[in-house]
Amino acid sequence: MTQSKEALLLLEDGTAYRGLALGKKGTTGGEICFNTGMTGYQEIYTDPSYYGQIVVNTTPHIGNYGVQLNTEEESTSVKIKGMVCNTFSDDYSRHTADFSLQEYFERANIVGISNVDTRQLVRHVREKGVMNAIISSEILDEKALMEELKKVPSMAGLELSSVVSTTEPYFMGEEDGSRWRVAVMDYGIKKSILKNLTERGCYCKVFPAQTPFAEVMEWQPDGFFISNGPGDPAAMMYAVETVKEMVESGKPLFGICLGHQLLAEASGISTYKMHHGHRGLNHPVKNLITGLCEITSQNHGFSVNAEETSNQPNVEVTHINLNDKTVAGIRRKDRPAFSVQYHPEASPGPHDSHYLFDEFARMLEEV
Repeated sequence: MTQSKEALLLLEDGTAYRGLALGKKGTTGGEICFNTGMTGYQEIYTDPSYYGQIVVNTTPHIGNYGVQLNTEEESTSVKIKGMVCNTFSDDYSRHTADFSLQEYFERANIVGISNVDTRQLVRHVREKGVMNAIISSEILDEKALMEELKKVPSMAGLELSSVVSTTEPYFMGEEDGSRWRVAVMDYGIKKSILKNLTERGCYCKVFPAQTPFAEVMEWQPDGFFISNGPGDPAAMMYAVETVKEMVESGKPLFGICLGHQLLAEASGISTYKMHHGHRGLNHPVKNLITGLCEITSQNHGFSVNAEETSNQPNVEVTHINLNDKTVAGIRRKDRPAFSVQYHPEASPGPHDSHYLFDEFARMLEEV
């Protein structure tokens, strides 16, 4: 198939980009953000943390290796609202691919645009900050499309985890032979996180986002995992209260990304919306405990307030992002609870941070 239909990308500040339509023909809106990863586009598109967002891929060629069902999906469906790229390939070279990215997007009803100068677009977002945007292959008049864009809600103050979370509890791993029972709070969890937990002897019960603490405790878990996910952590007081109760229980707790922000909120530290967030596979982080550095996979638009960490005597900063000195990890001094503001499971990304799952397993061993 050859792309020929025109599409329009319009940003909240009035900046417009014209290109070619990809995926489903239609109109879609969300917060625009960019990912600097050179590979792993399918894992990115199925990561629930991207729910409500239009993703700009900075790597110039997208779609060239097709898609593989199940093995490269981080959830049961595509979670992004739309996609922007430079060169989009309808053909793919990988013989193990199930079909093209174009067909994948058509099946998932995803609207996108290609032939956009993504270098210029990313420079614009870096300078102006993240903002809402809209893509359309139906409405090519900028004034008319701006009226549609005004209907798109801001990500600040938006609670989205309950939208992407499982509606019923489910299990991962083998009950017989597993060493520990880990209660996983699904605020938008990735499959590869569960894989890393089960590989280390955890039998996981995955709970819906709004499950009360008392109901979680009925399963008698040995520890807790607080997942990644989309939206504003400050709008999730139900989750903050649950995490508080989990910390006070004294059982080991590990949080990733949104889970990191929720642990901070539960510890009396606020979070804030970042200028343009961190999304990519090459973010340098320093472990302040060991003095070692690691290259990490990241995907977040909110961060923990660094100044407030010094006001909490029971909280210690364990990791910092070397690009901008933001808080990349914390731990409680009075409880076996820790979290990081990046993705140690990667998928896609480097495996420098797999040791964090081993640390959680050691904590469970010591209980």
